[in-house]
Amino acid sequence: MRQANKMLPKSIISLMALLFVAIMGLSAPSYGEEKNPKVAWEHIQQGAMVVDVRTPEEFAEGHLENAINIPFEIIAEEFTKQGIAKDQSVVLYCRSGRRSGIAQESLVKLGYSNTYNGGGYQSLAKH
Repeated sequence: MRQANKMLPKSIISLMALLFVAIMGLSAPSYGEEKNPKVAWEHIQQGAMVVDVRTPEEFAEGHLENAINIPFEIIAEEFTKQGIAKDQSVVLYCRSGRRSGIAQESLVKLGYSNTYNGGGYQSLAKH
C-alpha cells in the first residue's frame, strides 16, 4: 500500500506535465501557416513591404514587382541593420512558404508584430 501511495504523486505530476505540454502545443503560434495569396495581396495593396526570402539566384529568375530580396537565413540581421520599424507591415514569400515561415518566425521573435507569410512565388504571381 505504501508503494502505491508513493507512485500516486509521481503519476499525478507526470499527468499534469503531459497536459501542460499538450496545452502549450495547441496554443503555440504556427508560423508559416497563412499562405493565402488573396490575403497577402490585400496586405501588399495596403502598403506592406514585400520581401522575397529566396536566394539571390532564385530572385533573379523572377520576383514580385517591388519585392526586395533578403534571404531567410539573414533576415533578422538585415531588418535590424536597416532599422525597419517593428510595426512595419511585411509580406514574406519564397518558393513554397516554408522558408518564408522560418523568416516570419525569426522576425516575430525579434518583436516584429505585423508579418504575413504569403507562401510561394508562383501562387502569388497568379493573383
